[in-house]
Amino acid sequence: MNPLFNTELPVEERAKETIKQMTLEEKVSQLVYKSAAIERLGIPAYHWWNECLHGVARCGTATVFPQAIGLAAMFDADFLKRVAEAISDEIRGKYNAYQSIGDNSIYKGITEYAPNINIFRDPRWGRGQETYGEDPFLTAELGIAFIRGIQGEDEKYRKADANVKHYVVHSGPDELRHEIDVTIDEKQFRETYLYAFARCIREADVACVMGAYNRVNGAPCSGSSYLLKDILREELGFKGYVVSDSFAIDDFHLHHKITSSPVESAAMAFNNGCDQNGGTTFLHLSEAVRQGLVKEEDIDVSVQRLLEERIRLGMFDPAEDVPFYKISNDIVDCAEFRGLAREAAGKSAVLLENKEDILPLENKYKTIAVIGPNADSKDVLLGNYSGTPSKYTTLLRGMQEEAKKRGIEVIYAEGCDLYKKEYKSLCETDLIPEAVIAARKSDIAVLCLGLSPVLEGEEGEEGAVQCDRDDLGLPGRQAELVRAVAREGKPVILILCNGSPLSIPKEEPLADAILEVWYPGEEGGSAVADILFGNYNPSGRLPVTVVKGTEDLPPFDSYDMQGRTYRFLEKEPMYPFGYGLSYTRFEYRPVDLPETIPAGKDIQFDVSVKNTGKCSGETVLQVYIRDEEASVKVPKHQLVFFKRVMAETGEEKKVTVCIRARDLAVVRQNGTCVLEPGRFKIYIGGSQPDEVSRRLTDDEIWEGVIEMTGVETEIAY
Repeated sequence: MNPLFNTELPVEERAKETIKQMTLEEKVSQLVYKSAAIERLGIPAYHWWNECLHGVARCGTATVFPQAIGLAAMFDADFLKRVAEAISDEIRGKYNAYQSIGDNSIYKGITEYAPNINIFRDPRWGRGQETYGEDPFLTAELGIAFIRGIQGEDEKYRKADANVKHYVVHSGPDELRHEIDVTIDEKQFRETYLYAFARCIREADVACVMGAYNRVNGAPCSGSSYLLKDILREELGFKGYVVSDSFAIDDFHLHHKITSSPVESAAMAFNNGCDQNGGTTFLHLSEAVRQGLVKEEDIDVSVQRLLEERIRLGMFDPAEDVPFYKISNDIVDCAEFRGLAREAAGKSAVLLENKEDILPLENKYKTIAVIGPNADSKDVLLGNYSGTPSKYTTLLRGMQEEAKKRGIEVIYAEGCDLYKKEYKSLCETDLIPEAVIAARKSDIAVLCLGLSPVLEGEEGEEGAVQCDRDDLGLPGRQAELVRAVAREGKPVILILCNGSPLSIPKEEPLADAILEVWYPGEEGGSAVADILFGNYNPSGRLPVTVVKGTEDLPPFDSYDMQGRTYRFLEKEPMYPFGYGLSYTRFEYRPVDLPETIPAGKDIQFDVSVKNTGKCSGETVLQVYIRDEEASVKVPKHQLVFFKRVMAETGEEKKVTVCIRARDLAVVRQNGTCVLEPGRFKIYIGGSQPDEVSRRLTDDEIWEGVIEMTGVETEIAY
C-alpha cells in the first residue's frame, strides 16, 4: 500500500516513506507555491496561496467582515475567534466544492496567508489596515485567537493552515519593500517587532511563517540564518514550514544585490531556513544541488514538512475520516455569518466625539442629509484582500432603511469626488453646491468621508492610485465639503471610513459627533445605522494612535520606535490608542489587588466593572503597567490585559485579570529578557492612563503600585 495513504502509519513515516520514492526534480517541484502533481505517487497538484485576512479573499463569494484593523478595534479576542471560525468554515466549504470539480488553482486551497501581525508603527503605511494595530500585546492576543479559529481544535486534523506574516521587521514604506535594509537594535527588535510572532508560535501552534521582502540588519528576511534558524527554529521552537513572501527570493539578486543569479538566491534562502518559495525561484534548486550549493538530504527535510502538513489537513485520507469534508459550500455568506459580520462592524466602530450627547439620533430629527463620496460606496465596505459579498449594505442604504422604519426622510448628495481636487472633464461638475442644498433642506447632516482601498494598500495593487500616504488628512475636496456643509449651521456628524488613521484637527471643531468605522465589511451600513439611531451602543477602541499630522512623526523609513505609538510617543496625539466613547459610563475598581508579587509569578486579581450610565452597553476593560525602576528605557506604560464587558444599567460585573510574569520583564540592549524587582505602577480603566484620554473621556483611571520582590532573573524571551 502506498504509505502516503496508509492512515495506520504515523504522519512522519507516511511522509518520509513517500519522499524516498521521489526524484530530485519531483521533490523540488513541491517547494514552490504551486506544487506540481506527482501522479505515479497519487499526489495531486496543490496551490498553497490563499487569503483570508477578514474573510475568504479573491475567490468569489464570501462573507466580508470588517478589515483587520477594524477587527482589532473590537478589543475582543473571544469574538475574533468566532469570526475566524466562520471564515474557516467558508474556506473548507469552498475548498470542498472546488475539489469536487478538480479545481486546484490559486486562492482555492486551505493554506491561508493570514493573519498579518506586523506592528502598525507609522500611520502612513498603506498596509497597516491589514494589521491589528500598533501594540505588540494586543496584536499577539488577537493573532492567537485568529489562528486558533482558522486552524480548529481537532486532535488529528487541521481545519486550515494559518500563516503569520511578514516575519519579522516589516511595516513600510511599501514602495521600498523590495530593496530596503532595516537597521534595528536587538532591544527594539525584541521589545516591539518579535513579540507577537513569538507568542503566536508558542501559544497557537501556527502552521506557517512567511518571511518578509525586506532585509533586516543586512540579511533578507526570507534568507536570514539568524532569523529563520537561530530565532525561529532554535529559540522559539517553531515546527511548521517557512514560506517566502511571493517573489521575495527574486529580490535577492534583482534588488538587494546580495546574490548574482536565481540559483544563488534559491540556495541562499533554502540553506538559511526557507522551506517554500512563494514564487518560482526554488525551481532552480535542482541546479543548486548539481552545483553543490545545496544538499539533497536537506531538501528532503523541507519536503517532509510540507507533505506532513498536507497529511494533517486530511488531503490523503478518506473523506469520511476528516470531519471538515462535511462542510458544505452552502454555508458561504449565509444569514448567520452576515449577522456575525454586522455584529463585528458594530463592535469595531469607535465613537471619537459626541458633543452635547447629540448621538444617538433616535427620532430627534425629521430630515437627514447623508452626504459624501463614501456614503454609497461598496469599495469602502471591503478594504483590501477581500472577497465578494452576495449582499451588502452601504452606509447610505443602512441609514435609509433605519430612517424609513422611523418615518424620517433621507436626502442624499455625493458632495465631491473621493480624491480629485479639480475636474477636467466636461462630464464632471462641482458637487459641493448640491451637498449644501441638501444640508439646507435637512435638520442634520451626516457626512461619510475618508479613504478607500484605492488610496492605501499594497504596492502594485491593481486600480490603486497610491499605496502609502504622504498626507494624513482628508483627501481631495473633502475638507472643503465639511466646511461648506458646516456653514449651513446644522448639526454635523462625521462618519470616517479608512484603514489607517485620519488626522482632522481642522475638521473636528466643525463636527458635533465623529464615528470611526474603518472598512466595516458587507453589513457596515446596517451597523452604522444601528449606532447612529441608538440600537447599539458604540464600544470600539482605537488600536492605533491618531496623531495631529505628519509633522509629529519620525521619518517613515526609520524603524526606531522613539516617538512612535502610544508607548514611546513624544507629542500629544489627537486621539490616543485605546480611546473610544460610549452612550453610557462605567466605573472600574480592583478587588484584592496584591501589594507584592514574587518575581516570576503571574499577577491575578479581580476588577469590578459597573455600568453607572443611562443605558446598557459594552466597555473594554484595559490594564496598563509601567516599570518605575527599570534599568533601561521602557515604554511610558504598556497594555498587559484587556477584556470586553457587557453590563446593563446599574449592573456590576467581576472580571478576573491575569498579568503574565513575562510582561513585567524588561528587554536589555543585548536582547536578554530580565525580571527586575522593584515598583510597578498599575492603571485600570476603560482607556490608557494618558492625559488626552482622561480629558476626552472624563473617566477616572484607577492607579496603584505593585512591588516585585526577589532577585533579578534572566528568563527566556
